[in-house]
Amino acid sequence: MRLVAVGTGTVIPEGDRGGSCFYLEERGSKVLVDCGPGAVQGVARLGLPWRDVTDLILTHFHVDHIGAVPGLFFSLKHGLDAPRERPLTVWGPPGTRRLFSRLAAAVGDFVVDPGFAVHIQEYGRASFELGGDLELSVHPTAHTEESHAVRITGGRTAIAYTGDTGLPEGETRTLGAFLAGVDVLIAECSLADADVGANHLSPRRLAALAGMARPDLLWVTHVYPRFRMDHDVAGLLAAAGYGGEVRVVADGDGWSSEP
Repeated sequence: MRLVAVGTGTVIPEGDRGGSCFYLEERGSKVLVDCGPGAVQGVARLGLPWRDVTDLILTHFHVDHIGAVPGLFFSLKHGLDAPRERPLTVWGPPGTRRLFSRLAAAVGDFVVDPGFAVHIQEYGRASFELGGDLELSVHPTAHTEESHAVRITGGRTAIAYTGDTGLPEGETRTLGAFLAGVDVLIAECSLADADVGANHLSPRRLAALAGMARPDLLWVTHVYPRFRMDHDVAGLLAAAGYGGEVRVVADGDGWSSEP
Protein backbone atom coordinates (compact mmCIF):
# COMPACT_ATOMS: atom_id res chain seq x y z
CA MET A 1 0.00 0.00 0.00
CA ARG A 2 1.22 3.48 -0.89
CA LEU A 3 0.09 6.72 0.76
CA VAL A 4 0.88 10.28 -0.37
CA ALA A 5 -0.12 13.55 1.28
CA VAL A 6 -1.40 15.66 -1.61
CA GLY A 7 -2.91 18.52 0.42
CA THR A 8 -2.19 19.18 4.09
CA GLY A 9 -3.44 22.74 4.50
CA THR A 10 -6.48 24.41 6.00
CA VAL A 11 -9.03 26.99 4.93
CA ILE A 12 -6.22 29.61 5.07
CA PRO A 13 -4.43 29.61 1.68
CA GLU A 14 -0.70 28.80 1.70
CA GLY A 15 1.54 28.75 -1.35
CA ASP A 16 3.03 25.36 -0.53
CA ARG A 17 -0.03 23.57 0.88
CA GLY A 18 -3.27 22.67 -0.83
CA GLY A 19 -6.61 21.81 0.73
CA SER A 20 -7.06 18.42 2.36
CA CYS A 21 -6.37 15.51 0.03
CA PHE A 22 -4.61 12.16 0.40
CA TYR A 23 -3.78 9.59 -2.28
CA LEU A 24 -3.79 5.87 -1.54
CA GLU A 25 -2.83 3.12 -3.95
CA GLU A 26 -3.25 -0.62 -3.47
CA ARG A 27 -3.17 -3.04 -6.39
CA GLY A 28 -5.75 -1.80 -8.90
CA SER A 29 -7.28 0.81 -6.59
CA LYS A 30 -6.20 4.43 -6.82
CA VAL A 31 -8.07 6.38 -4.17
CA LEU A 32 -8.38 10.06 -3.31
CA VAL A 33 -9.50 10.80 0.24
CA ASP A 34 -10.98 14.30 0.22
CA CYS A 35 -10.37 16.67 -2.67
CA GLY A 36 -9.73 20.17 -1.37
CA PRO A 37 -8.66 23.24 -3.37
CA GLY A 38 -5.52 22.56 -5.40
CA ALA A 39 -5.88 18.78 -5.18
CA VAL A 40 -6.00 18.11 -8.93
CA GLN A 41 -2.90 20.21 -9.58
CA GLY A 42 -1.24 18.65 -6.53
CA VAL A 43 -1.82 15.12 -7.78
CA ALA A 44 -0.36 16.07 -11.17
CA ARG A 45 2.58 17.94 -9.61
CA LEU A 46 3.49 14.86 -7.60
CA GLY A 47 3.37 12.62 -10.67
CA LEU A 48 0.43 10.61 -9.39
CA PRO A 49 -1.99 8.98 -11.87
CA TRP A 50 -4.91 11.40 -11.65
CA ARG A 51 -6.34 9.97 -14.89
CA ASP A 52 -6.78 6.56 -13.29
CA VAL A 53 -8.46 7.43 -9.97
CA THR A 54 -10.94 4.66 -9.16
CA ASP A 55 -12.48 5.96 -5.94
CA LEU A 56 -13.11 9.32 -4.30
CA ILE A 57 -13.84 9.28 -0.56
CA LEU A 58 -15.31 12.38 1.09
CA THR A 59 -15.23 12.91 4.86
CA HIS A 60 -17.51 15.98 4.93
CA PHE A 61 -18.65 18.89 2.78
CA HIS A 62 -16.56 21.87 3.89
CA VAL A 63 -15.00 23.57 0.89
CA ASP A 64 -11.41 23.05 2.05
CA HIS A 65 -12.12 19.30 1.68
CA ILE A 66 -14.23 19.20 -1.52
CA GLY A 67 -13.34 22.39 -3.41
CA ALA A 68 -11.53 20.60 -6.26
CA VAL A 69 -14.23 18.01 -6.93
CA PRO A 70 -15.65 19.84 -10.00
CA GLY A 71 -12.14 20.31 -11.38
CA LEU A 72 -11.37 16.61 -11.02
CA PHE A 73 -14.46 15.62 -13.03
CA PHE A 74 -13.88 18.38 -15.61
CA SER A 75 -10.31 17.11 -16.10
CA LEU A 76 -11.46 13.50 -16.45
CA LYS A 77 -14.02 14.54 -19.08
CA HIS A 78 -11.97 16.98 -21.14
CA GLY A 79 -8.32 16.44 -20.20
CA LEU A 80 -7.70 12.89 -21.45
CA ASP A 81 -6.23 11.78 -24.76
CA ALA A 82 -9.02 9.20 -25.10
CA PRO A 83 -12.40 9.03 -23.37
CA ARG A 84 -12.35 7.32 -20.00
CA GLU A 85 -14.28 4.05 -19.82
CA ARG A 86 -13.66 2.87 -16.27
CA PRO A 87 -16.30 3.93 -13.72
CA LEU A 88 -15.48 6.10 -10.72
CA THR A 89 -17.08 5.50 -7.33
CA VAL A 90 -17.72 8.37 -4.94
CA TRP A 91 -18.05 7.38 -1.27
CA GLY A 92 -19.51 10.00 1.02
CA PRO A 93 -21.83 10.82 3.89
CA PRO A 94 -25.60 11.02 3.55
CA GLY A 95 -26.26 14.06 1.38
CA THR A 96 -23.51 13.27 -1.15
CA ARG A 97 -26.01 12.66 -3.96
CA ARG A 98 -27.69 15.98 -3.17
CA LEU A 99 -24.27 17.67 -3.12
CA PHE A 100 -23.44 16.39 -6.61
CA SER A 101 -26.85 17.37 -7.91
CA ARG A 102 -26.33 20.92 -6.67
CA LEU A 103 -22.79 21.04 -8.06
CA ALA A 104 -24.16 19.94 -11.43
CA ALA A 105 -26.78 22.70 -11.33
CA ALA A 106 -24.08 25.24 -10.53
CA VAL A 107 -21.19 24.23 -12.82
CA GLY A 108 -22.57 21.72 -15.33
CA ASP A 109 -23.79 18.17 -15.80
CA PHE A 110 -20.23 16.87 -16.28
CA VAL A 111 -20.07 16.42 -12.49
CA VAL A 112 -22.65 13.63 -12.65
CA ASP A 113 -22.33 12.64 -16.32
CA PRO A 114 -18.69 13.08 -17.39
CA GLY A 115 -18.90 10.47 -20.16
CA PHE A 116 -18.23 7.46 -17.94
CA ALA A 117 -20.20 5.88 -15.12
CA VAL A 118 -20.18 7.64 -11.75
CA HIS A 119 -21.45 5.59 -8.83
CA ILE A 120 -22.29 7.54 -5.66
CA GLN A 121 -22.38 5.42 -2.52
CA GLU A 122 -23.57 7.14 0.64
CA TYR A 123 -22.52 5.85 4.03
CA GLY A 124 -25.48 3.85 5.26
CA ARG A 125 -23.61 1.19 7.18
CA ALA A 126 -20.24 0.81 8.89
CA SER A 127 -18.15 -0.85 6.17
CA PHE A 128 -17.96 -1.29 2.39
CA GLU A 129 -15.90 -3.27 -0.09
CA LEU A 130 -13.77 -1.16 -2.42
CA GLY A 131 -11.93 -2.57 -5.42
CA GLY A 132 -8.53 -4.20 -5.09
CA ASP A 133 -9.46 -6.15 -1.94
CA LEU A 134 -9.80 -2.97 0.11
CA GLU A 135 -12.35 -2.42 2.84
CA LEU A 136 -13.62 1.03 3.78
CA SER A 137 -15.00 1.56 7.28
CA VAL A 138 -16.52 4.79 8.54
CA HIS A 139 -17.33 6.37 11.91
CA PRO A 140 -19.26 9.61 12.54
CA THR A 141 -17.28 12.46 14.08
CA ALA A 142 -18.03 15.67 15.95
CA HIS A 143 -17.41 18.33 13.32
CA THR A 144 -20.45 18.78 11.09
CA GLU A 145 -23.67 16.82 10.85
CA GLU A 146 -22.26 14.68 8.05
CA SER A 147 -18.61 14.31 9.12
CA HIS A 148 -16.98 10.88 9.26
CA ALA A 149 -13.58 9.41 10.01
CA VAL A 150 -12.50 6.70 7.57
CA ARG A 151 -10.41 3.56 7.83
CA ILE A 152 -9.07 1.71 4.76
CA THR A 153 -7.79 -1.83 5.17
CA GLY A 154 -6.01 -4.01 2.65
CA GLY A 155 -4.62 -7.33 3.83
CA ARG A 156 -2.57 -6.67 6.94
CA THR A 157 -2.23 -2.95 6.26
CA ALA A 158 -4.62 -0.28 7.54
CA ILE A 159 -4.68 3.50 7.24
CA ALA A 160 -7.14 5.79 9.02
CA TYR A 161 -8.00 9.47 8.74
CA THR A 162 -9.89 11.52 11.29
CA GLY A 163 -11.11 14.07 8.77
CA ASP A 164 -12.03 17.13 10.82
CA THR A 165 -13.34 16.36 14.27
CA GLY A 166 -13.68 17.55 17.81
CA LEU A 167 -13.46 15.19 20.76
CA PRO A 168 -16.49 15.44 23.03
CA GLU A 169 -16.46 13.75 26.41
CA GLY A 170 -16.78 10.01 25.92
CA GLU A 171 -15.72 10.08 22.27
CA THR A 172 -12.04 9.38 22.95
CA ARG A 173 -12.75 5.73 23.65
CA THR A 174 -15.21 5.09 20.79
CA LEU A 175 -13.31 6.97 18.08
CA GLY A 176 -10.00 5.67 19.46
CA ALA A 177 -11.28 2.10 19.18
CA PHE A 178 -12.32 2.70 15.56
CA LEU A 179 -8.84 4.05 14.74
CA ALA A 180 -6.94 1.48 16.81
CA GLY A 181 -3.95 -0.43 15.52
CA VAL A 182 -3.53 1.18 12.11
CA ASP A 183 -0.19 1.49 10.38
CA VAL A 184 -0.72 5.21 9.74
CA LEU A 185 -3.22 7.48 11.46
CA ILE A 186 -3.74 10.77 9.60
CA ALA A 187 -5.14 13.22 12.13
CA GLU A 188 -5.94 16.90 12.17
CA CYS A 189 -4.49 19.15 14.87
CA SER A 190 -5.82 22.54 13.96
CA LEU A 191 -4.99 24.84 16.84
CA ALA A 192 -3.43 25.17 20.28
CA ASP A 193 -5.33 23.86 23.29
CA ALA A 194 -6.23 27.39 24.40
CA ASP A 195 -7.55 28.40 20.97
CA VAL A 196 -9.38 25.35 19.63
CA GLY A 197 -13.16 25.19 19.31
CA ALA A 198 -15.37 22.22 20.02
CA ASN A 199 -15.18 20.82 16.49
CA HIS A 200 -11.41 20.47 15.99
CA LEU A 201 -8.45 18.72 17.61
CA SER A 202 -5.60 20.30 19.57
CA PRO A 203 -2.40 18.69 20.90
CA ARG A 204 -4.01 17.62 24.17
CA ARG A 205 -7.06 16.15 22.43
CA LEU A 206 -5.03 14.46 19.73
CA ALA A 207 -2.59 13.03 22.29
CA ALA A 208 -5.51 11.42 24.11
CA LEU A 209 -7.02 10.07 20.90
CA ALA A 210 -3.73 8.76 19.47
CA GLY A 211 -2.86 7.27 22.84
CA MET A 212 -6.02 5.20 22.61
CA ALA A 213 -5.51 4.33 18.92
CA ARG A 214 -1.78 3.52 19.21
CA PRO A 215 -0.90 3.76 15.48
CA ASP A 216 2.54 2.76 14.23
CA LEU A 217 2.89 6.28 12.80
CA LEU A 218 0.90 9.45 13.44
CA TRP A 219 0.66 11.87 10.52
CA VAL A 220 -0.44 15.31 11.74
CA THR A 221 -2.23 17.46 9.17
CA HIS A 222 -4.63 20.42 8.90
CA VAL A 223 -2.52 22.58 11.25
CA TYR A 224 -3.34 26.26 10.94
CA PRO A 225 -0.25 28.09 9.63
CA ARG A 226 0.39 30.47 12.54
CA PHE A 227 0.10 27.63 15.03
CA ARG A 228 2.46 25.46 12.97
CA MET A 229 4.99 28.25 12.50
CA ASP A 230 5.03 29.42 16.10
CA HIS A 231 5.03 26.05 17.87
CA ASP A 232 6.65 22.63 17.82
CA VAL A 233 3.44 20.69 17.29
CA ALA A 234 5.10 17.28 17.67
CA GLY A 235 6.72 18.51 20.86
CA LEU A 236 3.36 19.65 22.21
CA LEU A 237 1.93 16.19 21.53
CA ALA A 238 4.82 14.64 23.46
CA ALA A 239 4.32 17.10 26.31
CA ALA A 240 0.65 16.11 26.37
CA GLY A 241 1.65 12.50 26.94
CA TYR A 242 1.79 10.94 23.49
CA GLY A 243 4.93 8.83 23.11
CA GLY A 244 4.49 7.42 19.59
CA GLU A 245 6.18 8.38 16.35
CA VAL A 246 4.86 11.69 15.01
CA ARG A 247 5.31 13.42 11.68
CA VAL A 248 3.80 16.82 10.93
CA VAL A 249 3.29 16.23 7.23
CA ALA A 250 3.63 18.57 4.26
CA ASP A 251 2.35 18.22 0.71
CA GLY A 252 4.32 15.52 -1.07
CA ASP A 253 5.21 13.44 1.98
CA GLY A 254 4.71 9.73 1.45
CA TRP A 255 4.64 6.34 3.13
CA SER A 256 4.66 2.78 1.83
CA SER A 257 4.01 -0.55 3.46
CA GLU A 258 6.89 -1.99 1.44
CA PRO A 259 10.20 -2.21 3.38
